Amino acid sequence: MKNNIFFIMLILFLSCSAAPRFNSTTTKSSYSKKNLKFNKVQDKKNNYKNELYGYSSWYGPNFDGNPTANGETFDQYAFSAAHRTLPLNSVVRVTNLENGKKITLRINDRGPFVDEHKRILDCSYGAAKKLGFLEKGTAKIKIDIIELGDNKYIKRN
Repeated sequence: MKNNIFFIMLILFLSCSAAPRFNSTTTKSSYSKKNLKFNKVQDKKNNYKNELYGYSSWYGPNFDGNPTANGETFDQYAFSAAHRTLPLNSVVRVTNLENGKKITLRINDRGPFVDEHKRILDCSYGAAKKLGFLEKGTAKIKIDIIELGDNKYIKRN
């Protein structure tokens, strides 16, 4: 009888361990520089090239605080971007081919919807500033896909 009580108490004790908590800034894979996983993209499986070339524009003030395509609130100062077809929450490295500056971004929105045959990315205000094309408005870029996203919508509170 004492063994049964001990066993039940042990199970109750172990079931009270802390569970992971998720919020709107947590995704399947963390995109902080410390935790980035550099996964190779397989062309046959995902139909995405490892590198994409085109032009980027930027957006910010008129959209700040509005929901993005993946459900989170847009922060114009964050390092994020919009792409028409890459899965949401994908992590990409963007290189400004005009000045060599690089930045790691997460795709959290859809776009650009202007000049669709040339523009392949819409960066946030903060990302454009870091890449050095804020005043010019557009830049020739290269996108390296680091990790394809889960394409999940983040539920808003």
